[in-house]
Amino acid sequence: MNRMVINRDGVREPIDVDKIREKLIKGCEGLDINMVELESHIDTIYQENITTKRIQESLINLTVSMTNFESSHWTNVGGRLLMMEIEREVYHGRGYAYNDFYKTITDLCKNDLYDNRLLDYTEKEINELNKHMVPDRDMNYDYAGANMFVNRYLTKYRGEVWELPQEVFMAVSMMLSLNEKKDRVEKVKKFYDVLSQKKISLATPILANLRVPNGNLASCFISAVDDNIESIFYNVDSVAKISKNGGGVGVNLSRIRGKGSVVNGYLNASGGVIPWIKIINDTAVAVNQQGRRAGAVTVALDTWHIDMEQFLELQSENGDQRGKSYDVYPQVVVSDLFMKRVEENQNWTLFDPYEVRKKYDVELCELYGDEFEDIYRTLEKDESLQIVKKISARELLKEIMKTQIETGMPYIFFKDTANRLNHNPHRGMIGNGNLCMESFSNFSPTKKFTATREDNIGISKNTLGEVHTCNLLSLNLAEIEDIELEEISILAVRLLDNTIELTKSPLRESDRHNELYRTVGVGAMGLSDYLAYRYLMYEESAEEVDKLFEKIALYTLKGSALLARERGQYKLFSGSSWDRGIFFGKEKQYYIDNSEIANEWAEVFEMVAAYGIRNGELTAVAPNTSTSLLMGATASVNPVFSRFFIEKNQKGAVPRVVKHLNDRSWFYSEAKKIDPKEYVHVMSKISRWITQGVSMELLYDLNKDIKAKDIYDTIMTAWKTQCKSIYYTRTIQKNSNIVREKEECESCSG
Repeated sequence: MNRMVINRDGVREPIDVDKIREKLIKGCEGLDINMVELESHIDTIYQENITTKRIQESLINLTVSMTNFESSHWTNVGGRLLMMEIEREVYHGRGYAYNDFYKTITDLCKNDLYDNRLLDYTEKEINELNKHMVPDRDMNYDYAGANMFVNRYLTKYRGEVWELPQEVFMAVSMMLSLNEKKDRVEKVKKFYDVLSQKKISLATPILANLRVPNGNLASCFISAVDDNIESIFYNVDSVAKISKNGGGVGVNLSRIRGKGSVVNGYLNASGGVIPWIKIINDTAVAVNQQGRRAGAVTVALDTWHIDMEQFLELQSENGDQRGKSYDVYPQVVVSDLFMKRVEENQNWTLFDPYEVRKKYDVELCELYGDEFEDIYRTLEKDESLQIVKKISARELLKEIMKTQIETGMPYIFFKDTANRLNHNPHRGMIGNGNLCMESFSNFSPTKKFTATREDNIGISKNTLGEVHTCNLLSLNLAEIEDIELEEISILAVRLLDNTIELTKSPLRESDRHNELYRTVGVGAMGLSDYLAYRYLMYEESAEEVDKLFEKIALYTLKGSALLARERGQYKLFSGSSWDRGIFFGKEKQYYIDNSEIANEWAEVFEMVAAYGIRNGELTAVAPNTSTSLLMGATASVNPVFSRFFIEKNQKGAVPRVVKHLNDRSWFYSEAKKIDPKEYVHVMSKISRWITQGVSMELLYDLNKDIKAKDIYDTIMTAWKTQCKSIYYTRTIQKNSNIVREKEECESCSG
């Protein structure tokens, strides 16, 4: 008896066993698995009148359930079957699949799904690009990557998927090349190849928004709030606009007067920063990221601020619930002086920024280094100051540590280190880090708010500050060959520089920052894959990692110098450290005397002296926990949590498998088995070659004999080895293997 299925049109027809087998052969091709094992389960999924779609879904679920440590390639079969199913759905939905890219573009532009600028390309050019497209690259995704691609990035129309993965990469590449003056189609092909071969991973805003109308491409924003009601609510409005467009926001609150400070001449009238944080918190919740999730905001406060102790209680379970803000991400801004006081077990003094400003005409949060230390010591001697509190520096750090273990936060930003290595100190300073602590540059508050009226028209004016703005991508070290590193690093800088002209920023201050600095952030993922492939253990690889990221620093800098020759240098280049011949805190002679690639450094020093560079900031290493799944690589520059595990969520189970599990599994060092101080040592090697920062995540296994001193020593090691920031603190809870997780900012996930 023929077994009957119901096809897409609702018609009963005999099951086509040959077609199923053909898909299974393609799904298993080249993989170290036995297809017969899968075929033997086919009978178990058949039900009377089952749909063809349901059969395909059941086959995919079978491959997922069959994935284990010994047979990890079943997840690749699942990914391939899912991609084949999506191609089938697209074919039935819009009437064609691959091989008619011109029709794809015209149809999607007509339905406002694609940016009409794609039609700047001629039909002849698009047909040439169609021939360059490689549909079989869809087969390079495991189930986790394919599942993410389908559900997060493919454009949908009337609830159905309406584009295919290789079309995504080609359309994005076309947008990236819109403003190229020479060989535009060839540039498209180059961008397409590195994206579709997973050598470069784009941050979520670029991959999701670049080909759609009016999409924001920037990942990271940081603003500063001045100490007045106009600035406070202006920044609340800015948080709403950024969140609406899918960006992650950092907000510096250190200028706001503390609790008990003067308001309109009345002492004890100020409620301090905590009430304003609650408003920011509620704004982030109310204005979600394009319907996907609540907005993501980190609020930053300097450790000398009089409200610091209350700030540390923002997310703790104890205390007055009216002072809690559970949807923001607190970070503390730490000076070298504070860390020295901790080390020497000395007192630390908290001040009210308003009182300091009124008496000394100085904005304490805008100072760092010797200038900060001089005025801070003067303030400590001033007995006339009224809003002052002396505490133990070490006890304050203990409170920070305690809160980190309980909540994963606050993040820590080492302000003096970041500003000491800032390449643009001639124009300002860096007040704190962004949402994922990897992206930061100069920023300043908008000031001088005035409002006038002309008849029935209200006119508001202000003096624009600068909102740090950065577009991100990651080099996928799991896929890049050593011989390709220079070319792809240079191409990555060009790619990101192109996005600056294409993006639609939600803020004028963001546009201004882009115009002045042209900040980009080339990052990295797949470091653990890179090391395992070379039979290197993570915790023993500090010197190898140091050399790798030195090359990335050199090549990205070279790429920006080449762009400067072609397009001009960034506006604030003159007077910068780059202009003065100081790269990463060191002059040319250091590289000549100490680097194994001294000749290449000498060449780049000459290029920068001749042409300048195109981008004020070049590199930033994001956590990219989610998009590393898409790329089939380990996240960021971190060790893996586990070589193999099944991630279970509301949508089902997803196997998480490292790239080289079959032949190099034991060279994947698991984070829970690495001493956090050894991890920090590797991070410090990377950080010294990054112009911005690295999302350094600490992990403590509380099942081990972890003492407060171990955590203290790890933080002190991070400071002493010149790390710029500490991102999230994860813990493995006692008597379990479960890590207390956090939600990642999608914007930084590239």
